[in-house]
Amino acid sequence: MNVLRIALFEIKKDLRDRRTLLFMLAFPIVLILILGTALTNAFNSGIEVGDMKLLVNNTAQNQQLQSYWNGFAQAIGREGVEVTPAANDIKGKEAVQDNQFTAYAEIDDNGIRFYGSSRETISSNIIQGMLTSFADKYSLAAAAVRNNPEAAEGIIAGSTSAGSFVQESSLDPDRKPGSIDYYAIAQSTMIALYACMSASWLIRGEVKRKTALRLAAAPVGKLEIFAGKVIASSIINFLCILAVVLFSKYAFGANWGHHLGFVFLLLFTEVLLAVSFGLGVAFLFKDESVNAVMMLFVQLASMFGGAYFPVDEASGFFSGLANVSPLRWANEALMNLIYNDDLNAVFPVIGLNTAIAAAFLAFVAITMRKREAF
Repeated sequence: MNVLRIALFEIKKDLRDRRTLLFMLAFPIVLILILGTALTNAFNSGIEVGDMKLLVNNTAQNQQLQSYWNGFAQAIGREGVEVTPAANDIKGKEAVQDNQFTAYAEIDDNGIRFYGSSRETISSNIIQGMLTSFADKYSLAAAAVRNNPEAAEGIIAGSTSAGSFVQESSLDPDRKPGSIDYYAIAQSTMIALYACMSASWLIRGEVKRKTALRLAAAPVGKLEIFAGKVIASSIINFLCILAVVLFSKYAFGANWGHHLGFVFLLLFTEVLLAVSFGLGVAFLFKDESVNAVMMLFVQLASMFGGAYFPVDEASGFFSGLANVSPLRWANEALMNLIYNDDLNAVFPVIGLNTAIAAAFLAFVAITMRKREAF
């Protein structure tokens, strides 16, 4: 019962600390908005292709080839390729070099010679793929016309139908995070780690305020006081994380998936890890060093864990540092849970967070029992 009274008192006290609450709520929300808006293109896997201009010098004498080519040119025109016949005074290769056209093609009875632009490689490769497709189908039709003219007509008809040249397919293309989605997750896990800053003051603050001796003399056990403070700090910090998650979901439209219960459970264990770590550091280091150690840890864990930029493709030494960051564990687990519906991804992280938190809490509890006062 004493534990609950102490926890309730600590929660009320923390709620009156408006500056800390404002920081825990406003800081991640502002970062989600700024980073999610500024780095939108970094999370956009699509590529926009501009106008594609094909210069053609057609000297073919084969009437069948000319007929098929005219149908093909109309079809790719509907796909966004502007086909321009080359005038006598235009040098096709030089026109492409001067960036007047995306590509240049010479067509005669022997085939197609293609010259692409080195400046617009994507557009040039698209046009080259279209022409290759046409040439292959025409060769196939030419071979088939001798035996089955109707089959040849079907082959050519397929090569001149709109929409058959560039086809895009993807495995569940919508299941990937945008910039807002990514930073909603990354900033939530980061601010959960900031709980260690306030937790380092749970016992240290009593010593600073000269109230530690009064608590030690009170008819309440040290472990009861310790447990009440840990429970209160974990709850108040988790409520802040909960507010950030819900705000990003409904105000920014961030995707948190269909398993919010597991999302909140993982985030709670990270808060518990941060609180226990803050308490442990407060007992391990001298008072003047605690803040520096905490800030250094939080900033390094945030940077290497992906709070400010994705670290999925990190390698070498940087990858090793990223893998020891609690944020990296949490972010990867949440990504797999949200975008792959992989429930098994969160359980190892929940277990690891809980185990580390238990180790720090046990260390602090044993150290407190050995001391006469806090």
